[in-house]
Amino acid sequence: MQVKFGTDGWRAIIAKDYTYENLKLAALASARYFQSQPGRSKGVCIGYDTRFMSKEFAEYTAEVLSSAGIRVFLSDSFVSTPAVSLYTKAKQLAGGIVITASHNPPNYNGFKVKAAYGGPANPEAIAEIESNLLEIDPKTEIKPDMKLIESVDMKSFYMNYLKTHVDLQLIRESRIKIAHNAMYGAGQDIITRLFDESMVNCYHCTINPGFGGINPEPMPQYIEEFVDFFKEVETDVAIINDGDADRVGMLDEKARFVDSHKLFAIILKYLVEERHQTGEVAKTFALTDVINKICRKNNLVLHELPVGFKYVSKLMSTNDILIGGEESGGIGITSFLPERDGVYIGLLILEIMTRKEKSLSGLVEELYDEYGYFAFTRNDLHVSEAKKQAIIAKAAAGNLETVAGYKVLGFSDLDGYKYHFEGGWLLIRPSGTEPVLRLYCEADTDEKVSKVLAFAAKLA
Repeated sequence: MQVKFGTDGWRAIIAKDYTYENLKLAALASARYFQSQPGRSKGVCIGYDTRFMSKEFAEYTAEVLSSAGIRVFLSDSFVSTPAVSLYTKAKQLAGGIVITASHNPPNYNGFKVKAAYGGPANPEAIAEIESNLLEIDPKTEIKPDMKLIESVDMKSFYMNYLKTHVDLQLIRESRIKIAHNAMYGAGQDIITRLFDESMVNCYHCTINPGFGGINPEPMPQYIEEFVDFFKEVETDVAIINDGDADRVGMLDEKARFVDSHKLFAIILKYLVEERHQTGEVAKTFALTDVINKICRKNNLVLHELPVGFKYVSKLMSTNDILIGGEESGGIGITSFLPERDGVYIGLLILEIMTRKEKSLSGLVEELYDEYGYFAFTRNDLHVSEAKKQAIIAKAAAGNLETVAGYKVLGFSDLDGYKYHFEGGWLLIRPSGTEPVLRLYCEADTDEKVSKVLAFAAKLA
């Protein structure tokens, strides 16, 4: 298999396609890209998550880069993806690499490339790396220069930065009870190190490369056991992070899941109304239309982008973007970092709750009171390739007059196929990282969401 970069880096099944041979190709192709960057003399940093052999893969990647004459700063422990992005930006490096497959199933690993500005490498950079891949000789001999590899405490560097961007003392004084579900991922010892142990109940904060048999993604279908735990320990709020801690989901005090659509809207509303901040807003194609409404109300320029935080991050590096985000739990605030960060966003929500003296459910209700109730669900269809293509073909035609009986009001194919209907929208698109078809729906009632998703699954 040729190494192929998807929505966010290269991901493949360990031992099948994610092999040392293919990793060498990815690293050499990236090395050529880094050598063309302004920060090439300062080097590159590498971090890794808690997946099977991530540490070994990271060490090998460091050896490959050193063989190409590149100075490497290698994390001395597992670390979140935002921590690598921060280190890249703060040290003005040529770029960064994270060995992670993020939220993918446990048999995957991956390779994320970070740009000098501290976010995902933009599509043009990835295209350049893929072009380099075609020119790499698989028989290239690797001769590591260990003098070029330096071990660094990237995690502490990140945590010290975090402490200057969130009012931790205010949160501590509130004595709010927090549950943190790290999903066995790289964010597992950050929140416990920031607060007194009496404030935090940690869940799945150990190393388990099998992730307990689930995908480490903060979505309702993967946190059922955690909800039971949350109810037992009687906490006020929960922060849930994915495998590399760049995504977030939360639970309110009633153990109800609060997705990134609502978290993004709560934060945007707070930054504009309470902190009186201005700037443009960037959202991907699958994120809630409530963001459009908030932007209209506050005269903010809104950019709607294809799915993938790399598009958001690129705009953060060129425009005056206040906040950017995507459907799958990735939210970034440019003043912190042009990168999504699940731990930082979770902590910022705690700060907002404390400042406004409201529960998380209270913040959500405030949103509903102003903009109306909205529900969202994403279904991942694991279907045959034939059925997948049949559904895509029907959706791509753009000629559906109704969706589950609701009149279609508009169609867009910016990334996938989106039908706006009375009270909501349906988006159908293939995953960029897994062999699945994703169905997304937002509507003004839960019943409408269920009906529309059932209709979409039977389109073929």
